[in-house]
Amino acid sequence: MSINRHCVRIALMVPGVVMGKKVTRESLLPSVLEDDGPETEHEGVELGGIGSRPPSRPSKAYSRGSVDNQCMGLDTGRDCNPVRWLLTGAARWGVGGRRKEEEEEEEVMGEGRRSTLSGRQTSDVTSGTVDEDYDTDLDLKEPEQPYDPTGEARYREACKSLGVIPASYFLRNMHHSELNMTHHGLGPQGTKALAVPLVTNLSIMRLNLRDNWMEATGGSAMAELLKENCYITEIDLSENRLGEKGAEALSSMLLENTTLVSLSLSANDLNDKAANHLSLAITTNQRLERMDLSHNKLGDATGEALGHAIAENTGMKSLSLAWNCIRGRGAIAVAKGLGANIFLRKLDLSYNGLGKAGAVALGEALRENNTLEELDISNNRIPPEGAIRFSIGLKVNKTIRILKMARNPMQSAGCFGILTSIQSNPASVMEYLDFSDITVNLDFDALYSTTKETFPSLQVKHGGIVNVYKTSI
Repeated sequence: MSINRHCVRIALMVPGVVMGKKVTRESLLPSVLEDDGPETEHEGVELGGIGSRPPSRPSKAYSRGSVDNQCMGLDTGRDCNPVRWLLTGAARWGVGGRRKEEEEEEEVMGEGRRSTLSGRQTSDVTSGTVDEDYDTDLDLKEPEQPYDPTGEARYREACKSLGVIPASYFLRNMHHSELNMTHHGLGPQGTKALAVPLVTNLSIMRLNLRDNWMEATGGSAMAELLKENCYITEIDLSENRLGEKGAEALSSMLLENTTLVSLSLSANDLNDKAANHLSLAITTNQRLERMDLSHNKLGDATGEALGHAIAENTGMKSLSLAWNCIRGRGAIAVAKGLGANIFLRKLDLSYNGLGKAGAVALGEALRENNTLEELDISNNRIPPEGAIRFSIGLKVNKTIRILKMARNPMQSAGCFGILTSIQSNPASVMEYLDFSDITVNLDFDALYSTTKETFPSLQVKHGGIVNVYKTSI
């Protein structure tokens, strides 16, 4: 009776063990369970049987809590004492006769296999791999063409489209920071073709296209180019017959461009109408530092328009209006603009017609201006009286270093008056006076020797010394 009570107690306890085994086995992958031959063949394990009954004996279905006289089907080779078996054998052997260490090893292997598969799935998601069943257009993209920083391919295509021959010099030097293509005869169409690669060219910063007969069409192409290109800082478009239309296009460009610092439009048949467009650009654009409008047809109206622009501009440092037709009221307007400007360093008004009125107005401007360092008013029909009136401004000016007044009919008296004003101004910084082609007398030479003692660095260039006191025998 004592044994039966123990068996009953064991029968109540073992099914839990068997069911735990079943849960463990069902959780394992098929590959791990392949070696469980005897256990997978008998239904006794699935229904709570121990699985130790030989295959020749008919299997008896055991229900949960049932009791068997054979000590629950344990092998006869083992101790049938249920208590001793639980304390010794069950600790080492599984219910089906397998070692507990083997079952634990299988469980560990199953867990490792599941974690490996889970890790693969996770890595596939994180690595961005896509299942083969999903359609994607990533493989349909065409290979990108290498970027061409010089624009050679675009230039050849533009030349072919416009029917012009590519300039070999441009192809050889388009990767340099400075490109000089003066006198290459590009013409309007060749200029248009050249503008195409320059829109995106990253190398060229200084561009010289002087004397290429580009006319208004080519000038417009250059204007469109400079609206887009942000690398070119200096450009010379002189001697290209741009005319009013070309000047209008370039003026529109100056309203948008913020990188250009130097623009030369010399000898382009620019008249007063063209100057009206340019004056608006000069007033608005505060980045342009140097501008050359020499050798054009700018008259009095231009002087009035540019005079206002000079007064308003806060970026211009050098302006050339040489070889034009600025005189009378135009000269006075420019002088007034100079008086109000506080940024201009160099002004070239040579070969105009300032005359006496213009010289007097400039003298007044120098009394107020404290930034101008170089002034060229050579060949402006300035008489002796105009030169003396002009010199009044030099008595107080503290910035003029270079003054050019060559080939003016001011004679030795005018030169003497200029030098006297400089000598009487202790704050003067004058370094160079140009009186080329103007003869001076001995009085001027003596004054110059005296002035050198106060200003040893002063240099004076003149047309020679004439001894007016010498008489012929």
